[in-house]
Amino acid sequence: MTPLRLGYLYGFGAYLLWGFFPLYLKLLRPAGPMEVLAHRVVWSVAFVALLLAAMRNLGFLRALLRRPRALAGIGVAAALIAVNWATFIYGVNSDRVVETALGYFINPLVVVLLGVTVLRERLRPAQWVALGIGGLAVAVLTVDYGRLPYLALVVALTFAGYGLVKKRLGLPAAEGLFVESAVLALPALAYLGWLTASGDATFGHVSVGHTALLVSAGAATAIPLLLFAGAANRLPLTGLGMLQYLAPILQLGCGVLIFHEPMPPARLAGFALVWAALIVFTIDALHHSRRTPAATVAARRPTPTPTLTPTTTR
Repeated sequence: MTPLRLGYLYGFGAYLLWGFFPLYLKLLRPAGPMEVLAHRVVWSVAFVALLLAAMRNLGFLRALLRRPRALAGIGVAAALIAVNWATFIYGVNSDRVVETALGYFINPLVVVLLGVTVLRERLRPAQWVALGIGGLAVAVLTVDYGRLPYLALVVALTFAGYGLVKKRLGLPAAEGLFVESAVLALPALAYLGWLTASGDATFGHVSVGHTALLVSAGAATAIPLLLFAGAANRLPLTGLGMLQYLAPILQLGCGVLIFHEPMPPARLAGFALVWAALIVFTIDALHHSRRTPAATVAARRPTPTPTLTPTTTR
């Protein structure tokens, strides 16, 4: 199999798993969102530690400890991904999968917005049009919900911010997940200890299957991440960027078709505007990537265009 085909296979597998992740989270009931989050953190550390030990690749920790700025960045990344995970889990548990899926749809637009506000990047006219349509979509959805779609906005903002920090850190996927989860492990263990002492923990008290599913949260977090890393190493950014829409499409399908969440006409119109913005954004990115050869980019050193590629953890 060629590297390109293998890359698409890895990418499809990663986004397929992320797309159907709400189904897995539903199986973890009656565990609450914070208990699920704590188990996801703890078992992610255990799973990735075993993986890195098998690969004999734990030596990177010594070098990392000598980089205080990198450690501070990891702390910020860990906080952002913890909020992202908690919001996503809460959204699924409160039967708002559609709203969390919206967050991952608008994530590329938020990445562009961060590029303008944080990195001082200059956008092309089509990108401004996409942002404008995206803003109109949020306004329409606000009217439909009777409030800001805050779950979607928190998911998108934390995911985009996490991607910005990760881009600057430059850690490989498995190593990055291990360190970020390790930062969160002590608070997670403390919370699980308190939950057990108060008699409110579900771990070990519901069924053997439920306990096994909570333990498996580590693998369910790490496996799609590693598949994504394999895809990112083999695919062009445009190809990987197109694949990213598979996950929120599947999540939206889960919310509407499996969990029977409402999709009134006004909400559908809001989603249609989001998709229109993404179409404009994607066509512009593809057109620009074809017009600008790599040699010209290197010679002219233009302001970097925000990538279509999402961050690597959900």
